[in-house]
Amino acid sequence: MDAPALTDLVPTLTDGVITLRAHSPADVDTLVEQCTDPDTLRWTTVPRGYTRDDAAGFVRHAAAQWADPSGSRMWAIEWVDDSSGEPTPRYGGTVDLRPGESPLTASIGFALHPAARGTGAMSRAVRLAAAQAFEAGLWGRPLERIHWRAIVGNWGSRRVAWATGFTFHATLPGTHVDPTDPKGPALDCWYASLAKGDPMTPQTPWFTAPVIEEDGLRLRVWRPDDIEALEERNDPEHWMPAHAVLRPEMFQRWRHRRLELMAEGMAVDWCVADADTDRALGSVAVFSRMGPMTGDAAELGYQLFPSARGRGVAKTAARLAIRHALTPKEAGGLGLRRLVAETAADNAASNRVLESNGFVAFGREHHVDLLADGTYQDGLHWELLPHGADRV
Repeated sequence: MDAPALTDLVPTLTDGVITLRAHSPADVDTLVEQCTDPDTLRWTTVPRGYTRDDAAGFVRHAAAQWADPSGSRMWAIEWVDDSSGEPTPRYGGTVDLRPGESPLTASIGFALHPAARGTGAMSRAVRLAAAQAFEAGLWGRPLERIHWRAIVGNWGSRRVAWATGFTFHATLPGTHVDPTDPKGPALDCWYASLAKGDPMTPQTPWFTAPVIEEDGLRLRVWRPDDIEALEERNDPEHWMPAHAVLRPEMFQRWRHRRLELMAEGMAVDWCVADADTDRALGSVAVFSRMGPMTGDAAELGYQLFPSARGRGVAKTAARLAIRHALTPKEAGGLGLRRLVAETAADNAASNRVLESNGFVAFGREHHVDLLADGTYQDGLHWELLPHGADRV
């Protein structure tokens, strides 16, 4: 009996916009473009100096994997490029599922050609491949769970996993070879998974820090070069948790964590900058300690560098952040119901910022902040409801 043709082994999947199909020798040149792209080289372990021979070998390997009852299942992504005004089907990348630790699990991998990025093609491809795995199975029985991982910092891959409903579980240190330095220290990885029956749509918000400019200030996303504006702290240590104070030695890690919290729907964190010079003056954030912000309550926090204090910067920055937080979602805000804040009782300047923006102290926590002399200071708890925010 003749061996089955590749077209019989590889199920063609489509959602009417993109198609998953078997790889073809016609994909070779586009594969080379994809595998020599700087982003592909940064985040994946494709061979360096990738050639047409490498691409042709990959096409043969993909076919062989489908012929192997326990092999990986690799699809080519075909998308329609209409950039020239003439809709043209093109190779757009690869998505694959690899056998996992049990017959009911698999891991997913994907890579997109630069021309197809930003089109939503990869999210569509992941949904098609996952649906096939959960419904029909790829190795004789339907899967129950698909695992995903990516090197920390690969925001494009994380965005796809988020868009297709994956639940993020953890960051594990030293779990992936560094593609740019295979003999160097291993890199940290994000881990997530998708279970059969999970909606293949985002399960949490992914917030960004929108630019807000008013009254001489600009609220914007933090940039790596803002480290140059950091100033030495000169206020009592109990006014701000040590892990939250901006210092040069932890700034990049702090900034990265802010991006992660926004990707997890748990914060919107702005750099407060001078509108004329764009120099960083401090930070203001709306955040949740208890999971994603989904229209209920959140906390306001802020800190300024010493040189920015005493001229109303904190008051204005807080006002702008509050307005964004309480603005309805349909109008571009967070649509929150209530804001809270915490301060040290002796932090008169911070307390004035909250009072001037309509916050009311609703509780006093006694002897909660340890001072340098071994005594304790009280803490204050504040709240702001939309009906009390007429000064925002």
